[in-house]
Amino acid sequence: MARAARVEGLFLTPGAGSSADHPSLRAIEAAVAPLPVIRHDFPYRREGRRAPDRAPKAIADIREHVPGTRWVLGGRSFGGRMCSMAVAEGLPAAGLVLISYPLHPPGKPDTLRVEHLPAITVPCLFISGTRDAFGTPAELERCTSTIAGEVTHVWVDGKGHDLKGADALLAAEVAAFVTRLRGSAPRARGGRSPGSA
Repeated sequence: MARAARVEGLFLTPGAGSSADHPSLRAIEAAVAPLPVIRHDFPYRREGRRAPDRAPKAIADIREHVPGTRWVLGGRSFGGRMCSMAVAEGLPAAGLVLISYPLHPPGKPDTLRVEHLPAITVPCLFISGTRDAFGTPAELERCTSTIAGEVTHVWVDGKGHDLKGADALLAAEVAAFVTRLRGSAPRARGGRSPGSA
């Protein structure tokens, strides 16, 4: 019974080019209700700047605004990566939700953003399109195999990095993941492609 109280809330951050009002983040918030949700903008967005903050500033901002130790953290692209780095550096969390994780810049598969992954020990949900230029399914699965925590991959068939048109699917998958962390559903069985089912 203690497991059912693990998750205190969901802390969501946007990709570098969008805000916390992104439709997919709003859809996730609605899907996990009545669980508390914080949709959080980074300092550059709050200050009206376009260039994303460097990682140390973004991570410090996450640390400052996550209200508890049993929150699921994550978000889209840049935001999810910053949350994963914060957790790797020791920020307590119940899990990570990483949507369109930017494994490498488009066209630069050797410029990987993975040094911190082995330090992650919490359950992780990765949701990515099968045509994401920031990382193929094979690349992402290979790199996330270094994560110490349980990793679940969900592949959205035919979608790119923006996962356009997949908000309902994203929301349902995140809600299922959070429900499982709260102890109300069976454990997931690895990767799957709901978009092609």
